[in-house]
Amino acid sequence: MSSLQPTSSASGSHQSLDGLYQISQILAAGTAQREMLAEVLEVMDREMALLRGTVMLLSADGSEITTEIAHNVSPRGAQETRYLHGEGIVGRVVKTGTKAIIPKISEEPDFLDRLHKRRVTADNEISFICVPILLGNESIGALACDVEFDAAQDLQDIAQGVSIIASMIARTVHFRRQSAFERQHLEEENLRLREQLEDRFRPENLIGNSGAMREVYRLIHQVSPSDASVLIGGESGTGKELVANAIHYSSPRAKGPFVKVNCAALSENLIESELFGHEKGAFTGALQARKGRIEEAEGGTLFLDEIGDFSHSTQVKLLRILQEREYQRVGSNENRKANVRIVCATHRDLDAMVEAGEFRQDLFYRINVFPIHMPPLRDRRDDVTLLADFFTERYAKRMGKPILRISTPAINMMMVYHWPGNVRELENCIERAVLLSSDGVIRGHHLPPSLQTSDATDTSGQGALADRVALFERDIIVDALKRTGGNVSAAARELETTQRILGYRIKQLQIDYRKYRTKA
Repeated sequence: MSSLQPTSSASGSHQSLDGLYQISQILAAGTAQREMLAEVLEVMDREMALLRGTVMLLSADGSEITTEIAHNVSPRGAQETRYLHGEGIVGRVVKTGTKAIIPKISEEPDFLDRLHKRRVTADNEISFICVPILLGNESIGALACDVEFDAAQDLQDIAQGVSIIASMIARTVHFRRQSAFERQHLEEENLRLREQLEDRFRPENLIGNSGAMREVYRLIHQVSPSDASVLIGGESGTGKELVANAIHYSSPRAKGPFVKVNCAALSENLIESELFGHEKGAFTGALQARKGRIEEAEGGTLFLDEIGDFSHSTQVKLLRILQEREYQRVGSNENRKANVRIVCATHRDLDAMVEAGEFRQDLFYRINVFPIHMPPLRDRRDDVTLLADFFTERYAKRMGKPILRISTPAINMMMVYHWPGNVRELENCIERAVLLSSDGVIRGHHLPPSLQTSDATDTSGQGALADRVALFERDIIVDALKRTGGNVSAAARELETTQRILGYRIKQLQIDYRKYRTKA
């Protein structure tokens, strides 16, 4: 059997076996790779007199060899030491997959000595052994060590023992890499499945990928399977009705009716009849009995929009429906069962209304079982371009106009605008822009004046007409620069003007043509 110790004594062989056993135990442990290899090198130094051990591994792209760990060298110093594939003794060993034995490093011109900076003298000569770390026939790195020079020792015998350690390291590194790869694959697969689930449970009628909207999707998915009452809050135009639709059509009641009541649009005299229905002759003009919205929503969902506009008397009757699931038609004493789910929405601050005595506290607690807040568009700017593209496609198809894109200046104007009317205002702006566009491009001057006066216009004209002309001219020049890769001369030819005139207008309109240059 080969001896790892630079001596042929029985005690040296015994130490070598003991060292190999310790290394096998270290490699079998579950410690991190670098800590594991550091312990292996420590055993090689302490038990086998193999000095300055170093483990180097081939990079993923195979271009260089990096130092994974080196005995008695700081991690930073080790990481900074690299070899090109085929460079020096180490590079040659990794490239060829064959071991290298250097009896005297002072006599080897290819020995680079980058890492340990050995001090070699006539009385302190060092032998160097470097063996490949092989996986089958593939070399993935190298294990190197020093041995105190002794003319009588058998370096081939020592190199064979170092190769045994290298093969043990190779198997461990392979298994760890394979485990890390599988773990990464599982994490990626888990992430992909999570994204698929998010897409699956994202309502088709809602647009947006921002964090705020993903939270709304999550809440919709949570509450839809139940019959819990939902209160949707948020500013006007944020899409509260779309959320109510999504809850209904994602629930077990999806096959039932979805009935909407706009509480703000009904007078106090009509709202009870509208909600509960009435009997014939219940009041002047009640010529026949009529079903109320609650009865129409039987087995489905009743959506009460702007519930904050209910009168106190209506609030009391609605509270009874929520508590007892019973109601009476106007002009009738007959109790009717209400098998409906109640979803409410409001742009008002119901907490403040409760404190002011304008809204019943007990009703508020009944409808606020599961609150969902719709974020305003200014808090989800990541969704502006997504929504703009969606509405552009919708109205282009509706109007039969081929709209190809939205210009950069128009996008910039939409991104800096504060959108007080939220998504509804954005939709109206896009509808107008599609109507005005004549060349398949939505430009800044197609947007309403409220957006054109925002900080994104970059115009300095005097008066509204000059502003609009400058904005229109800027759009045309920027589009030409984009098509020509920032080439002013080519843009001038395309616009049928001179380079001098175009350069003057670019400077006056503060257009940075360099950012449109195409990189080679």
